[in-house]
Amino acid sequence: MNQIKYCHLYLPTYIPTQKHSLYAILKLQVQQGILITNQIFINQDSIFYLAVKKKKMIYQKKYFYDLKKFLNSSLQQHQDLHCRFDNHNCYIDDERAQELGSALAKCTNLQNFSLILNNSKFGVKGASSLASGIASFTNLSNLTFNLSCYKSFSIIASDLCSALAKCTNLQNLSLILNMNQIDAIGASDLGFALANCTNLSNLKLIIGYNSIGNEGVLGLGSALVKLTNLSNLMLNLSENKIGYQGLSGLGSDLAKCTNLSNLTIFLFRSQIGDESISSLISGLEKCTNLSNLTLDLRLNQVSDEGFSGLGFALANCTTLSNLTIDLSYNQIYATGLGFSLANYNNLSNLELNLSNNKICDVGAQGLGSTFTNCNNLSNLTLYLNENQIGDEGVSSLGSALGKCTNLQKLSLDLSRNKIRDQGPSGIGSALANCTILSNLKLNLQHNELITDKGISGLCSNLENYTNLSNLILDLSENCIGSENASDLVSALAKYTTLSSLTLFLRENEISDECASNLGSAFVNCTNLSNFKLDLRENQIGDKYTLGLGSALENCTNLSYLALNLQANKIGAIGASGLGSALVKCTNLSNLSLNLNCNQIGAVGASGLGSALANCTNLLNLEFELYGNKIGDESVSDLGFALAKCTNLSSLIFDLGENQIGAMGASGLGSALATYTKLLNLRLDLNENNIDSKQQKKVVHHCRKSKRLVVFDIIYYN
Repeated sequence: MNQIKYCHLYLPTYIPTQKHSLYAILKLQVQQGILITNQIFINQDSIFYLAVKKKKMIYQKKYFYDLKKFLNSSLQQHQDLHCRFDNHNCYIDDERAQELGSALAKCTNLQNFSLILNNSKFGVKGASSLASGIASFTNLSNLTFNLSCYKSFSIIASDLCSALAKCTNLQNLSLILNMNQIDAIGASDLGFALANCTNLSNLKLIIGYNSIGNEGVLGLGSALVKLTNLSNLMLNLSENKIGYQGLSGLGSDLAKCTNLSNLTIFLFRSQIGDESISSLISGLEKCTNLSNLTLDLRLNQVSDEGFSGLGFALANCTTLSNLTIDLSYNQIYATGLGFSLANYNNLSNLELNLSNNKICDVGAQGLGSTFTNCNNLSNLTLYLNENQIGDEGVSSLGSALGKCTNLQKLSLDLSRNKIRDQGPSGIGSALANCTILSNLKLNLQHNELITDKGISGLCSNLENYTNLSNLILDLSENCIGSENASDLVSALAKYTTLSSLTLFLRENEISDECASNLGSAFVNCTNLSNFKLDLRENQIGDKYTLGLGSALENCTNLSYLALNLQANKIGAIGASGLGSALVKCTNLSNLSLNLNCNQIGAVGASGLGSALANCTNLLNLEFELYGNKIGDESVSDLGFALAKCTNLSSLIFDLGENQIGAMGASGLGSALATYTKLLNLRLDLNENNIDSKQQKKVVHHCRKSKRLVVFDIIYYN
């Protein structure tokens, strides 16, 4: 039977000292300035977060995934404790819940506590004991309690609510109670308990997929009014049975939370229509101190009337600076909206999701009118994917956005619409008027027919974006040919201020034609440090690959490069030439190179490895050569060649579905053992000719790498 085998190498669980390897590794990373995170995973049962300060280890947080290990720990010493007992080996039944509750009662010094008990099966006795343990946390200031998918919430509801009511010093509380069959009585009881937590400033209440109804929401809302110190609130009430009355009461109660500055409400898939939205917003518009608001109203029945009412009402929240609204999968046409975002005097950041609605050209024009003269808007994210917008609508929308004169960051998703060749040119021309635009993400993936003509129009306008430093452009799944793909790259290369560029051109019609045009590309990109290029599933061969390599040679400051050339027609010449070109990118420290499913073969793999061996500054390498007919000799050569990248600390190496046997695997393992600075290794050798005995030998060789912290090896035969 086929199966995947993983080999994980973790650090030992003893407390490290200066003599031990963990301390030495961390000390070295700090000295070299490459310590990326302060999280070190010791094993799956107990995780320590470590910090290095004056050559000493300081334990900051303690994690437990095994109940027995927690019960045997020094309970009174815990101050910052995180317990997760929901895996298949540690479901909490009645007996275990009683043990856990008794142990928690002894954690008298706890200040921060997180407890995850999803899918538990305890009964009345266990619930009572667990609640008693929580009730003893008189000094607790931060609590996260996740009891989702617990089918008997009514058993614990009373005890849990009483316990929470006794945690009077709580400042931050997160309750996750999804899918617990909570009814109106349970929600009201929960509200009564929360009303006693008068010191709460941050509350996250996630009770989706229940049956709390109007009465339950009203009970929760009346409790929120009593939390006079509440400044940050997240409410997830999705998939409950809440109607007009419940939302109206909730809105009115939230308006009385006078210190509320940050509010997030999730109501997706709740059968909410225009009337219900109106009732909620009539209260929210009176929240005069709101600065950040997020409304998730996905998968409902909101139409233009509800959207328009929402737009008019929120303009009364005069302190609002950050607004996120998700109205995807509704019934919005966006015609005759009437409101103007220019009336949002302090709004600087807006994210609006209208994907999967019924917006056509007229709707896009109407939507555009709401953005006219939004002079305070600096950051805009607009999702309009999967509608019926064509060239005329895109041009109108672009013209409106072009009048947002202070726009600095724009993300515009127009994928899967009906845009043809005039659309890219129109929006490109309009957005050029945003003269201080520094970050642009434009998604035109999978439209009706964007061809070379459309890309040519887009290219002619891109040169006018004089302040652009970060650009993400997605033109995948269109009908773009080789000539205009090269012209696009050349046009983008004229951005002398560009520091980060991401270009998606997968599944087009790009081949070796006009490859010579690439040679001079990027000659002016002296500031480009990050470049990601996705050319998957085209018809690219050696000629285009060599041209791309010549272009990359001009990127003298490139430090991060991700090239995805999967499923093309690249052979040994192209692969070797690309490797030789990358050597000239002398500042390259992070490289992701995907050449899966090409025709590189043994010669190409050896040539590519020999070239990359000269990339002496590489720290992180992701190298994918799946399905390239690479054999034993070349894989050994490749392994020893990469060993010359003496600074390599992280390697992800995919050699699946090749022709590697015992000899090649042994040689590769021996090579990997010589990587002197490697901390992280992921090796994929699936679908080769390596038996179980040889697999163990590879693991044995790799473990000889003295500094290896994390090691994953995958076989699939």
